[in-house]
Amino acid sequence: MRQRELVTRELTSEGPRRRDGTKRRQSVTVNLAESSLTWLHAHGHLDDRLHDAGERLRCDYERAQLAPNITMRWDPVRVKGRPDTGLSPTERQVAARQRFHGAIGAAGKGLEDILWRVVCAGETVPAAEKALEWPARSGKLVLKLALDRVADFYRIT
Repeated sequence: MRQRELVTRELTSEGPRRRDGTKRRQSVTVNLAESSLTWLHAHGHLDDRLHDAGERLRCDYERAQLAPNITMRWDPVRVKGRPDTGLSPTERQVAARQRFHGAIGAAGKGLEDILWRVVCAGETVPAAEKALEWPARSGKLVLKLALDRVADFYRIT
């Protein structure tokens, strides 16, 4: 498991108002190193193979720069790890996009929703279940099935 990376973030730009009408800032401490996937792994709900498959998928998602943006960004996403040798930055991005879509396709219809929500968007399993209108405690099982197929796609043993 990765080391804790605690940061303090302001909850809103304006913050809640006090009774006297002045604004007060409200903040929360977040661990940037812990994702929903890491939490499931740390609590024994996912084995190493499934966790590694999810991390590979998330890494390809970030390398391909598929996250939505509200404005154009020119800075490249920096992902630590082994660089793809012999490829330009654009070719690496295209290759990551192809791997990501291949892995999502390997998961199969109906499984890509929970896979994307938990692994890429960082939602918790209960939040993803609620958004997908699934029964409670069904998401973990479906996520495991999806991650197993993704692990097969990435050839993780």
